[in-house]
Parts: sequence; C-alpha cells; structure tokens
Amino acid sequence: MLDHRLSLKKGTVTVAIVTALAIGTPPPAFAGTATGAATEWTQLANNAQLVDLLKSSGLQVDNQLTQISQLAEQIQNQMKIYENMLQNTAQLPEHIWGQVESDLNKLRSIVDQGQSISFSMGNADDVLKQRFQSYADLQAAASNGTDLSSNYAGWSETNRDTIASTLKAASLTADQFDSEESTMNSLRNMSESANGQVKALQVGHEIAAQQVAQMQKLRGLVSQQMTMTGTWLQSEQTDKDLAQTRREEFFSSTAPSTSGGEKMKVEW
Repeated sequence: MLDHRLSLKKGTVTVAIVTALAIGTPPPAFAGTATGAATEWTQLANNAQLVDLLKSSGLQVDNQLTQISQLAEQIQNQMKIYENMLQNTAQLPEHIWGQVESDLNKLRSIVDQGQSISFSMGNADDVLKQRFQSYADLQAAASNGTDLSSNYAGWSETNRDTIASTLKAASLTADQFDSEESTMNSLRNMSESANGQVKALQVGHEIAAQQVAQMQKLRGLVSQQMTMTGTWLQSEQTDKDLAQTRREEFFSSTAPSTSGGEKMKVEW
C-alpha cells in the first residue's frame, strides 16, 4: 500500500527561512533543525552568506515539492487500484475504504501545502521588491511585464479553479473538501453507496494527477525565484566589494610630494 512517510510540516521551516531572507528578520524558532537555522541566520555577516543560505533553502523547497509530487503520484496510482478493486465487488469493504479516506485526506493536505508555499514565496518576492529598488529593477528587466509574485498568485488561483471544476463535475463543492472534518464527513457519506465510492475515487484520481502537474509548475517558479534572488544578492555583494576596494586604494595611495618648491620666508 501507499507509503506516507512524507512530513507535510517540513516546508513550514524552509518557507520561514526563505521569507526571513526577504524581510531581514530571523525566522521563528522551531524545534530541531529549525532552531539551528535561526541561529545560523543571526550569525550571517554578509550577502555572500545570504546567497549560500538562499541556495540551501531553495534546494530544500525544491526537494519538498518533489516529495509532494511523488506522493500525489502514488495517491493517483492507488486510486486506480481501488477503482479496479471496486469493479469486482459491489462495494469496497470498510477497512479498504478507511485507506481510501486516509489517502484522500492526505491529498487535501498536499493541496494546502502547495498553496502555502506559493503564498509564502510570493510574499517574500513582494517584500524584497518593496525594500530593495535594485531587486525590483532587476526583476522588471527580466520579467517582460510580469513579476514572480503575480505568477505565484496566478498559479494559486489556477490550482483552486481546477480543483473546484473537478469537484463540480462530480456534483461536489470545494467546501466539502475544505477542511479535514468536512472531507471526512463527505467521504463517509459517499461510502454508503457503490456510486458514491466510484465518484470519490474518480475525483481523487483526477485531483492527484492535477497536483503532480501543478507541483512541477510550482517548482519552476521557485527555481526562477532562487536564481533571480541569488543573482541579485551576488550583484549587491560585488558592488560592495568594489566600493571597498576603491576606498582601500584611496587611503593606501601615496600622497603627492610637496618638496622642491620655494620655501616661504617671513618678511619683516
């Protein structure tokens, strides 16, 4: 059966770190590795170190999205297995339906996690643009009229609309799968008939397939953001290094000689 080892809370820490890079404050102190990340942030001395942390955080977000996508794909395959099982019986037995409920509830959590990452990364981009004109100028030059935060908002809206359309086609509403409690209540009602079970499995299969594709698109946005922010930080550090070099050259240069001229004499 399906392996559910993925921790869906993992991204909370990573997104907090990436957002902290944007707003210039330490991320909240979480347990375990997050505490270490908060400590590491307070020890950062320059933009070069910010670049290193940014790359590390970007990799963590990318890995998390990869895991989420893999889990969605596993759920998609599992829904197909359940559908095949249902073809050979009037109704799935209670213990099997319990597994269906668990898988579909995890699918709902996957959707929530993707939306959370999209919101946090879009917010980080907004704050960077507000605080640093050089970052806003860089993104404006590279984006051809659209910015990352708008792309994140567009991704989020498309994802919600796609899911809502899938549910509507099955005579269901987004509210029925808006929370864990409402999801479980809806699934219990659907389990009472074979037709309800078929409908739930079909919806689960389609939404899982959608999330596989959507997480891939979200990974592309995160990668684009990490590249742009890293380029900006490196540019900022280069400008600072150049200014420092010029200062050092100015103060270490030899003063022009004042010898050889006629000495001033005091006339009485």
